[in-house]
Amino acid sequence: MTIKMIKKYMIRTYFGILLISPIVLILLPPTFFDSGNTICLSVLLLNLECYACGLTKAIQHLIHLEFNEAIKFNKLSIIVFPILIISYLKELFRVYKLI
Repeated sequence: MTIKMIKKYMIRTYFGILLISPIVLILLPPTFFDSGNTICLSVLLLNLECYACGLTKAIQHLIHLEFNEAIKFNKLSIIVFPILIISYLKELFRVYKLI
């Protein structure tokens, strides 16, 4: 295999992962990330919640259109979610052009 073929294979693999990721998040239940220990350094070291605390849980609830639950976890998720979708679509189209 040449370097060019390997690069093309890696780009196609990355594109496949980009396509599958949202499907996996949709298929997971909305409460999938709700339990478990935090990995936030701010909470672990200083016992203070940062602005991103609860954002993963909130985004998962927004994907499933559970707005009240999402706001309970992190109010900023309402702003972050549309930005996340736009960034995802931009990356998807960027990689598609490389194929």
